[in-house]
Amino acid sequence: MTSDGLLAALLPIIDDLARELPDQERYRRLLGALRALLPCDAVALLRLEQDQLVPLAAEGLHDEVMGRRFRLDEHPRLAALMQSRGGMRFAADSSLPDPYDGLIDTPTGVLTVHDCMGCPIHIDQRPWGVVTLDALDSARFHARDVQKLDAFARLVAAAVKACERFNDLNRRIEDEHQLAERYRQAASPDAPPTLIGQSPAFRRLLDEIRIVASSDLTVLVSGETGTGKELVAQAIHARSVRAQRPLVSVNCAALPDALVESELFGHVRGAFSGAVGKRSGKFELADGGTLFLDEVGELPMSMQAKLLRVLQSGQLQRVGSDQEHRVDVRIIAATNRDLAEEVRKGRFRADLYHRLSVYPLRVPPLRDRARDVLLLAGNFLEQNRSRLRLRSLRLAGESQGSLLAYQWPGNVRELEHLIGRAALKAQAKAADASVVSIEPEHLDLPRLCMPPRPDSPPSAEPQGMMTLREAVDRYQLTLVRSTLQRHDGNWAAAARELGLDRGNLRRLAQRLGLSDRSAPV
Repeated sequence: MTSDGLLAALLPIIDDLARELPDQERYRRLLGALRALLPCDAVALLRLEQDQLVPLAAEGLHDEVMGRRFRLDEHPRLAALMQSRGGMRFAADSSLPDPYDGLIDTPTGVLTVHDCMGCPIHIDQRPWGVVTLDALDSARFHARDVQKLDAFARLVAAAVKACERFNDLNRRIEDEHQLAERYRQAASPDAPPTLIGQSPAFRRLLDEIRIVASSDLTVLVSGETGTGKELVAQAIHARSVRAQRPLVSVNCAALPDALVESELFGHVRGAFSGAVGKRSGKFELADGGTLFLDEVGELPMSMQAKLLRVLQSGQLQRVGSDQEHRVDVRIIAATNRDLAEEVRKGRFRADLYHRLSVYPLRVPPLRDRARDVLLLAGNFLEQNRSRLRLRSLRLAGESQGSLLAYQWPGNVRELEHLIGRAALKAQAKAADASVVSIEPEHLDLPRLCMPPRPDSPPSAEPQGMMTLREAVDRYQLTLVRSTLQRHDGNWAAAARELGLDRGNLRRLAQRLGLSDRSAPV
């Protein structure tokens, strides 16, 4: 490329430095300019967070890459880039595994990277991240390209500084980097996984978390089973002024009725049979911090009144004691039940419901999060790649389509378990362990989500085959009945999962011959 061509490629990026752009758009334009300057099959920008690199933008790579977290101790090429002082190119016969093997978008299937180079990015003398370029042609890059990449990396650093400057001006509650720093300080080696997603529904959830985290309001997190309500609670605590204090979790559904009061409030010696000593309850353990009451809708009515008293007064009594203790605890509760409906049916106290739902926060089901399923799958793939000690673990193109077509009644938890099983099956059947690819047959998904095999001719129509309307009715009947079973006959909850109005669901059930009496309760 001539000097004029180089200048033409860089001028738009230089112009962008003075413009206010969304982060993703700025990063996208950066990578587009880089590919124009150095033609390649894939390019990515990754930011350093503690001991791992997190993708911010990528072109030419599978969507799942954006959900992965690349630990430096497990990816030697990325670690070498972070330790280098400038750009570097890896030899085609390098023994270091490439983190993107099998993840480049190609029409011909699985191909490993044959030529790659990258450059660290430093901002104010501190390591910030890396930019990487990959090509399927082993002779794509040359020594002069490394020099161009060095110059471009300095431009990337300037663009990143511009992003940070504009974010500082437009922050809503707290500066983004102060929040991240507080999270890092509060995080232990067993820190909770990062919330991952880019869909509009997920971004709205993140906005709500940022808004409520800085307050001390009680939060009621609702959502279907497996959506990640506990992760939301952890995120709220990590971004709060209580981040340095404990986050104590209680699974209300797992507590025997006889021990609920002791578990929450503690007991003194001799309070009941087996109480051989004094014991602090979860409220006292969370003093100064946050108490997370998971599945709060499962608490018995007798316990709900005692919990309400503590929430109102901030004072509790251990079982068997007359002495009161004052505690300073922020409450985050979670439920997969419709508590408003439970109140109407007399199964949950109205006063406790209003005390808990000061700031209601609903976690969207996975089916409403569009292509977030691929980002989450990428994160789980990276976890399984590390656990199974594989060089590369990827989703085949048809498998991605199957994941997007499925409705995910079990939400993120179901996806996590499915990827774990599929990874084991794919590894067992892989002829080459260097790049293990998860194919549609490795996924435990309904046939309706599976793409037809191109080499399989359509079977002849069987005699007596049902009509399309009959097949649709049978499928709808099975789906409605199973959904009602999962929600113990709760029509409102079933309607939300199916994306229907409750009245429309009842009318559909009546047409299908599923009456209130025949529905599970």
